[in-house]
Amino acid sequence: MNLTDPKERCFWLARYGPYRATAPLREEIDADFAVVGGGFTGLSTAYHLKKAEPSAKVVVLEARYVGFGASGRNAGFVMTLFGFEPSTTKLLFGVERTVEAHRYMERAVDEVDRLVREHAMDSDYWFPGFLRVATTPAYADRIQKAIRLLTDHGIRGIEWLDGMAVREQVDSPLFLGAWWEPRAGLLDPAKHVRELKRVAVSTGVEVYENSPVVHLLREPERFVLRTPSGAVRARKLALATNAYARFFPELWLRQVPVFTHIVLTEPLDSERREVLGWQNRQGIEDARNLVHYFRLTPDDRLLMGGADVTVPFGRRMDLDDNPAVYARLEADVVRFFPALRGIRFTHRWGGPVSVTTQMVPALGYLGDRRAVYSLGCMGHGVSLSHLNGRTLADLLCERQSDLTEVWFVDRKVIPWPPEPIRFALGQLVRGLMKAQDRWYERDLEP
Repeated sequence: MNLTDPKERCFWLARYGPYRATAPLREEIDADFAVVGGGFTGLSTAYHLKKAEPSAKVVVLEARYVGFGASGRNAGFVMTLFGFEPSTTKLLFGVERTVEAHRYMERAVDEVDRLVREHAMDSDYWFPGFLRVATTPAYADRIQKAIRLLTDHGIRGIEWLDGMAVREQVDSPLFLGAWWEPRAGLLDPAKHVRELKRVAVSTGVEVYENSPVVHLLREPERFVLRTPSGAVRARKLALATNAYARFFPELWLRQVPVFTHIVLTEPLDSERREVLGWQNRQGIEDARNLVHYFRLTPDDRLLMGGADVTVPFGRRMDLDDNPAVYARLEADVVRFFPALRGIRFTHRWGGPVSVTTQMVPALGYLGDRRAVYSLGCMGHGVSLSHLNGRTLADLLCERQSDLTEVWFVDRKVIPWPPEPIRFALGQLVRGLMKAQDRWYERDLEP
């Protein structure tokens, strides 16, 4: 399996500068807890395990380097959106669970905020709030229904802004209104994941990079995880690989990797920034099924991602690049912001996110209570993954908490079918989502 290195293409990974990974595992060691995956979920799990049981030996095994996957390549939105759409969660799981999920996400945002402040993490983090914008009347109706669904059941801190109010914040001719939520932040994901590694290591966690698990054996009293040059014998295990979970037979049908893509402009000069009028530098997402998400970077580049996804066949994990989607995104930047016509694009990259059949996260026990897993961040995983790590730690420490009692923890996951049905189903779902988006946008100029 060829997993190309995104360092040269991904702005965040390239911008961070030279990174010295920790040495790979080169011996056989014993541990109380082994965590597979060095992204937000895995490092958060390890950190919270060590906080809960300071005397325990906690080991993290990362196949490449921390942040190689989605944790180092995402757009950096610390947000409360759960799954794809509140109405979808309501349809599948009911109102009470939809509201409970939103409260979990509010707590997830607060968890990132707490970690950054408590440990003085150098993550280029700020807290400007979030706009979910409507670009057609149908999307405005979708957003307003979602706001009513939540606020009618006690959620506070979300309000509807009309078109004039939104354009006073960010001036795009497409914006007809927006979901406004102050409880949202932005960060540099590559800096943050490496800072999260620093924080975990400072508590005594051992992190081994370039240490892929090539064989996993479940024994009555322990797990044996073999890497190319060593092994870990652990009492308990956390699989925190998300989209890369397909490499583990017990997990690979519980989710599929779906590739999302991003483009980035050159830094905007003062004249262009003034025309955009992006007053508070909020993170922005639209209401499409295949969303656009966009933000400003600390050096005033405009990042835009989404618009479409790439669905792989089989176990392919090398579909980071999609020139057709890049071209679509570059055109969409100008469609949203006509003043940026002629802007130069400097970076284009992509990567996989984990998607479950019911479009909501899945975490819980695997086989027995000695092993846990987390899947299905659905592209909204920066805050979610941090709190999921805390939840996994509670499960492994056999500590019942309000987190372990949330409805999507240890739920029965409907698996994806095997190939080629899985690929056909994935393309069907993508096609239906695109068709609905086209219908909603039928009156927009191309």
